[in-house]
Amino acid sequence: MKHLKILTLTLLLLTCVSFNGVAQTDCDSKLWKNDALSFDERVELLMKCLTVDEKISQLLNASSAIDRLDIKSYDWWNEALHGVARGPKATIYPQAIGLASTFDRDLIQKVGNAISTEARAVNNHLVKSNGEFIRYMGLSFWSPNVNIFRDPRWGRGQETYGEDPFLSGQIGASFIKGMQGDHPKYLKTAACAKHYAVHSGPEADRHSFNAIVNPQDLKETYLPAFKACVDAGVEAVMCAYNRTNDEACCGSPTLLQSILREDWGFKGHVLSDCWAIRNFHQSHKITDTPEASAALALKSGTNLNCGDTYEKLGEALKQGLITVEDIDNGLRPLLKTRFKLGMFDTPEVNPYANIGLDAVRSKEHIALTREVAQKSIVLLKNDNNVLPLNKEAKQLFISGPLAGDVRTLIGNYHGLGDNLVTLVEGVVGKVSPITRVQYRAGAMINQKNSNDGDDYSHLAGKADATIIGLGLTIVMEGEENEAIGSTDKGDNLSMSLPESQMTYLRKMRGQHKKPLIVVVFAGCPLDLQEVSKLADAVIYAWYPGEQGGNAIADVIFGDVAPSGKLPLTFPMNKEQLPDYADYNMDGRTYKYMTKTPMYPFGFGLSFASLELSDITIASKKIKKNTTPTVTVTVKNTSNYHLEDVFQLYVSLKGNDQGVPLAALKDFKRVSLKPNASETLQFKLNQDVFNYFDKNGVSKRHKGNAVITIGNSSPGKRSLDLGAKLSELSVEVK
Repeated sequence: MKHLKILTLTLLLLTCVSFNGVAQTDCDSKLWKNDALSFDERVELLMKCLTVDEKISQLLNASSAIDRLDIKSYDWWNEALHGVARGPKATIYPQAIGLASTFDRDLIQKVGNAISTEARAVNNHLVKSNGEFIRYMGLSFWSPNVNIFRDPRWGRGQETYGEDPFLSGQIGASFIKGMQGDHPKYLKTAACAKHYAVHSGPEADRHSFNAIVNPQDLKETYLPAFKACVDAGVEAVMCAYNRTNDEACCGSPTLLQSILREDWGFKGHVLSDCWAIRNFHQSHKITDTPEASAALALKSGTNLNCGDTYEKLGEALKQGLITVEDIDNGLRPLLKTRFKLGMFDTPEVNPYANIGLDAVRSKEHIALTREVAQKSIVLLKNDNNVLPLNKEAKQLFISGPLAGDVRTLIGNYHGLGDNLVTLVEGVVGKVSPITRVQYRAGAMINQKNSNDGDDYSHLAGKADATIIGLGLTIVMEGEENEAIGSTDKGDNLSMSLPESQMTYLRKMRGQHKKPLIVVVFAGCPLDLQEVSKLADAVIYAWYPGEQGGNAIADVIFGDVAPSGKLPLTFPMNKEQLPDYADYNMDGRTYKYMTKTPMYPFGFGLSFASLELSDITIASKKIKKNTTPTVTVTVKNTSNYHLEDVFQLYVSLKGNDQGVPLAALKDFKRVSLKPNASETLQFKLNQDVFNYFDKNGVSKRHKGNAVITIGNSSPGKRSLDLGAKLSELSVEVK
């Protein structure tokens, strides 16, 4: 009996001690599941039940199951850049750069809401059927990408919301609100702002690159969009591959502690880009071992490792590089996110747990992606009002290597659906049943034509109009390991269309005078100088999503007013750009570029004509701590429906601190019937006249300033292209 008592006592002690020697004597495996307690309380209760090795296992994206606590394995890696990606069938929305060109906060929130609904539907079904969490079919989504598209040559710029930090922050915040829902307790899904920070190519060097950025550019350009996402309550932030000012982004106390958590008050979790922590010792050479890399990332504030370097945390603990407290600090935010997603609660208490599979690719979602595509399409040229075309045309010719290619629709980080509508299908579906429509690809996408003898220009000369689809595909631009057809690791260093396409376009122009409409598919600005000379009309369609063909046809034939705006500047050519690897903002974007661009930021034509009245304000002397309202009247002076975006910019005059030439501060989307008018009101926030000096210190401008409202960014080039602008000079006190 004595030996039995000793054996029983020994077994009891073993149950209270982890296999790595950490006592777990106060664990209550039931109490942490009590949904009446706060999430913070439940996190601490669960922490007491975990061994150190179990805690480490939860710090990797492929988190292990803990069977004794009935905790399922979970893979945090899921993508939803413009629809649920890489998983089940899903609605495909326009690529992120297209979402930005809508300049529509409410619409993008609807997109986020629709994406998260489909994500929940699939995940709910999986959990109810087998309890498994499968990669790309979970609830934590590593979107949006709010990096600044500072250089048109960056292949991943298509994933962003453009070059402007204010627009990027506004669109990103709207997307996040839609993704995460509005329940006071539970998250619908967990969104993630990436790639933090100062990350925008060159793509070939991203694993070893050191982005050197001055304090002013850091505060003015590279950080504001992330701050807007944090203010919107984003649950996660992904740190980037590169170094910023000598610190690896995923091991940067400056970025992750001082700025993100201390200055901005971020409470969520930080995750590494995939295998970024491995870069510490393999590429950046700032550590010597995987253990040292894991320790640096964890102690700097990276909670979750996409990759496997955190498997070395146990050894790092033995080496004294980290403490158990470091592991606990890393794990707490991750557990809280899982609690907020309702992973440990019954479906009865989770408002999102009963969304069914009938929500996936619903009629409402298909209609939404078509609407978004319509509003993302940018009309760059429309000589002699050749558009809209007549649906009753006797003969149309559709051509170009991308007119019938579904890759032009989806962009990178895409999902898949069963109804991808190409340009050919959209046009054919729109015209009269007796309209003769012919289609020839005409040229290879990026190779010399295999048949130079027949250029089909004779068909263009006979048709009432020719529509040509040109551009790039996700094989030619994008992420380094995805753009397998790129010679520049996914970047487009030449900024040019492939010569095979340009050769074909020249032949198609020929000597005829019939309308030639060029539709460009791409995720980046291209050199369009010759395209613009040859074409009567130019439409920039981006990667417009599964309903792209229908949406383009809606615009071409006038069923929908074109209203998309460029979310970044289109230079004339690459010669107008600074060195690609230079992260100094001098000469970049509409805010600092003094050279004349091909197409300005915020530009996009409409079929309608309009007038802007003079801007009015109660007092032209702006006192501190006041929020005056600026008004302007917009009148549609045509017989077409007007859909347009009016933008407010501020230019600080006489300021010698290298401030922007102009900065976007607000925007409104307006819909006006023929000959109707509307008075728009813009309330100026107290900080619209603030700037960052050369030391990165925020200050209030004092002196003269110019407020510009119009349907493009300020400047002579916008006016030459037909934009409408109205200015107001004020004195800032």
